[in-house]
Amino acid sequence: KTGRDGIHGATMASAEFDDEALEKRPTVQVGDPFLEKLLLEACLEAMRSGAIEGIQDMGAAGLTSSSVEMAARAGTGLELDLTLVPQRETGMTAYEMMLSESQERMLIVARKGREKEVVEIFNKWDLDAVVIGSVVEGDRLKLVHNGALVADLPVIALTDEAPKYERPMAPQVPLATTKERHVDILSSSAPISVSDSLMRLLASPNIASKHWVYEQYDSMVRTNTAVLPGADAAVIRVKETRRAIAMCLDGPGRFVAVNAKEGAKLAVAEAARNVACVGARPIAVTNCLNFASPERPAVMRSFSDVVDGMAEACEAFETPVVSGNVSFYNETDGKGILPTPTIGMVGLIDDTRKMITQGFKNEGDLIALLGATRNDLSVSEYASVVAGWSTEDMIADGIVPSIDLAAERKLQSALLAMADETLLSSAHDCSEGGLAVAIAESCFSSLGREALGAEILLETNGLSPEATLFAESPSRVVISFAAENLDRVRELAAGLPFAVIGTVRDDVLNISLDGQRAVSSLVAELEAIWESALEHELG
Repeated sequence: KTGRDGIHGATMASAEFDDEALEKRPTVQVGDPFLEKLLLEACLEAMRSGAIEGIQDMGAAGLTSSSVEMAARAGTGLELDLTLVPQRETGMTAYEMMLSESQERMLIVARKGREKEVVEIFNKWDLDAVVIGSVVEGDRLKLVHNGALVADLPVIALTDEAPKYERPMAPQVPLATTKERHVDILSSSAPISVSDSLMRLLASPNIASKHWVYEQYDSMVRTNTAVLPGADAAVIRVKETRRAIAMCLDGPGRFVAVNAKEGAKLAVAEAARNVACVGARPIAVTNCLNFASPERPAVMRSFSDVVDGMAEACEAFETPVVSGNVSFYNETDGKGILPTPTIGMVGLIDDTRKMITQGFKNEGDLIALLGATRNDLSVSEYASVVAGWSTEDMIADGIVPSIDLAAERKLQSALLAMADETLLSSAHDCSEGGLAVAIAESCFSSLGREALGAEILLETNGLSPEATLFAESPSRVVISFAAENLDRVRELAAGLPFAVIGTVRDDVLNISLDGQRAVSSLVAELEAIWESALEHELG
């Protein structure tokens, strides 16, 4: 049913907030998950019946957007009688009904003569369903309320010919060339051992386990969850098949704040890499783009650059953007948020028997690094947590890791080939915290599997110990596999940086740099830090 909740919700989402924001609470919709479930089941049944010609949910601007968008796509007109719209409240005006963003509503175009069949399906699920109008020839939207014509306008005026903003943008900032900045980072704080740095990073809210949050909801509902939250991507089985869907969300905010276009490319690449790490082929993207006021030329520039960066990466990975939203004016008392795009990636696993998870499985397995480590410390969790750099410091430095999208796709293809041949025991993306954190997380226990340690031997190759362990260079994955699979793994990794860096062992994580022991810790102690930090921070 349609109520007054959500009216102007879309415009409120793109408004600046101040002390009077409480007055806008009625514009916030309240969802009903159970009713949403009934609606989904009814829609699926109606679709299976063949009685539906078209269907669209009611998002921003409610009935207005859903009706004109469907008519525009079909090249037809619409006539709606708003008096027939089921209402939760009395005395609603035509304006309120057309702009309400009440949840759990769908607009359906039924095949002529089968309207009653559709209504009966929805009534069976205890849902209201009524005929409120018809598709007509022409190109106009006509609205009637209480017998009076209240609107008559071309559909195209609200779709293709709607006003387009041409806002001023700041000049594009050229991509900075790589500079040696790790000396500045390392000299900006008191000396600290790499072992202590690892512990501090594991306790960082951006890296620490989020189990305290996601365990508040039963992630095993409907018993189709194959890979639980906490991995690079979650995996849901498709019933009665061997297929599964992998899903992840990524939003490397610091990268985007420093360089919007490169940061957006890195966000899409990391999301694709995460689903590849569970053995899924990336197939589609959604997004949530959050920015401050677009009336500021610098904000409009960052928005434009983010869209360009996403487009370039999505084209490289052949992952269409199937949905998304944009929220501007995220400001409070004149202070805006940093540009914050969030990327959702969906991947397909053809055979769940070939899934990969991130934890080490077997003592004696070899551990290898796919991808190259570079001096990418200046926009990193290490720079923030250990060196004490602020986001403003990182923006001033202006250096984000560069990414070769073709090489990234080649790495993902190699991972999927290894998964297809069931060569790998584990795979884990190197992201926040760099290589050392990825190795430590691969050691931690999960799904009843006991924690395992690792003996890691690394060469710095001219990098500082900190860069070797904590740089956030993209396009890197830590994998483990049985020793007898080494030749085939190396063959599939041809053309990519590939190095065996250690073996899985009992319960201790040892990391040596150029033959010198840099880290030696019980995995249980590291895991305790990682697992308890967020709850301690928020609790």
